[in-house]
Amino acid sequence: MKTRSGILSGQRVEYFKGNSAIKAVLSPEYAKLKNVPAVTNEEEAERMLHSMLPFAFFLRVERGDAPPAGKDGPAPRPLQVNQMQMFDKDMYYVWLYEGMQLYQKLAGLGLIVALLGLVMFPLWPVFLRRGVYYLSLGVLALFGLLMVIAVIRLIIWLITIVVLPPGIWIFPNLFADVGVIESFIPLWGWDVPPEKKKVKRTKKKGKKHADVSEAAASATTIDDATVDNDADGEAANEGEVGASTSVSTESKNYADIN
Repeated sequence: MKTRSGILSGQRVEYFKGNSAIKAVLSPEYAKLKNVPAVTNEEEAERMLHSMLPFAFFLRVERGDAPPAGKDGPAPRPLQVNQMQMFDKDMYYVWLYEGMQLYQKLAGLGLIVALLGLVMFPLWPVFLRRGVYYLSLGVLALFGLLMVIAVIRLIIWLITIVVLPPGIWIFPNLFADVGVIESFIPLWGWDVPPEKKKVKRTKKKGKKHADVSEAAASATTIDDATVDNDADGEAANEGEVGASTSVSTESKNYADIN
């Protein structure tokens, strides 16, 4: 059955048109199912689907206006439950049935058992209470050890930043977003700036070099154009001088003839 994505009460849901549900009920796949109502035509399909509305497997909704499309495609339309619940092939219905939530039920049951176990701690056997006691001591000792390491590494960094700049960190990855083993590797390291700044500086330098190259290229183009204009001007001047010389010669010859 064809479904679409919508927003109902701030949550993304799937909704469908009544005509799609009727086609799904009249499909050969539905006819192969066992222990389901027999459906032979559209009227029987509408009656059967209308009888399912009180069980809230799906409910009739009204679609709102389509919001502007985003980068990932068309945005889901807002939906609102209609108070008049009835089934019609031209109406829209939101799908509420999520199937058997086995994992959620098991998780809820496990949470209840854990809470009851904590509440009944005084009734635990002696060896279990002793084990929990030693386990809590171990967790507190581990937490205290981490705090001591953090203070010691800070003191060493404050000393080395004056004596051996830029400073030395003990366990530089202690608070980094890495695994447990990687947090203690390497043992020490220099307090160097992050590499991202170097990349940005390199990019800026590259842009400056590109701007300088473009400026040099434009200057060369302007110089070439100036030289061409000067050459054209000289040629034009030579042409004008030649023309004036020829006119003067003709005038002199005409005067001699006369």
